Amino acid sequence: MVDAIDRLVAGFRGFRARYYEQRPERMRELAEQGQSPEVMLIACSDSRVDPALLLDSEPGEIFIVRNVANLVPPYGPDDGHHGTSAALEFAVRDLGVSHIVVLGHSACGGIQALRAAVSGEPSKREFIAPWVEIAKDACPCDEGESVPDQSIVERDAIRISLANLKGFPWIAEKVACGQVQLHGWWVDLENGRLCAVDPDNGDMREIVGGELAADGAN
Repeated sequence: MVDAIDRLVAGFRGFRARYYEQRPERMRELAEQGQSPEVMLIACSDSRVDPALLLDSEPGEIFIVRNVANLVPPYGPDDGHHGTSAALEFAVRDLGVSHIVVLGHSACGGIQALRAAVSGEPSKREFIAPWVEIAKDACPCDEGESVPDQSIVERDAIRISLANLKGFPWIAEKVACGQVQLHGWWVDLENGRLCAVDPDNGDMREIVGGELAADGAN
């Protein structure tokens, strides 16, 4: 039985055969000339939503940063450790990307942790609860102390991250002059849908997936 690490090594052999033996010119170009992606993507660390697989992208095509619940923190330069903000800075100011996509998904564990924290459940983790508080405004309690449904919080968390992106002055400047476009996307893992999230109200519009629903109805 092949264990998990052996599976990864075999996967790299396949990658090597595909890109270094069959198409060596592309990897040589990337190694010698560097990367020049047009898109930066902020995705969740969840193992089910690997952006390269979901979007069928090639090496050098997308600059990706992944974190719990695909969150963008507010702009706040200081002496702390800011991994996502550092990636944003490099992508926008050095690579010159034209698009930034916040990619959320259904059944997100980070959003589940946020809903649990807001509902008063004690956390046994040191870092997750403080991190997901970035999106706490996406999870208001009602008069009965109930939190919104999972999918509602997921899409509103994307909306909050899009708003936080505009708080970075060097992103806001490029958005204002049309050099950078911001996008919020949400993946429905169960039904294979890709939806766009409205940055103003969090409403979702299906981009890909309606054809599956239509096929299933026949």
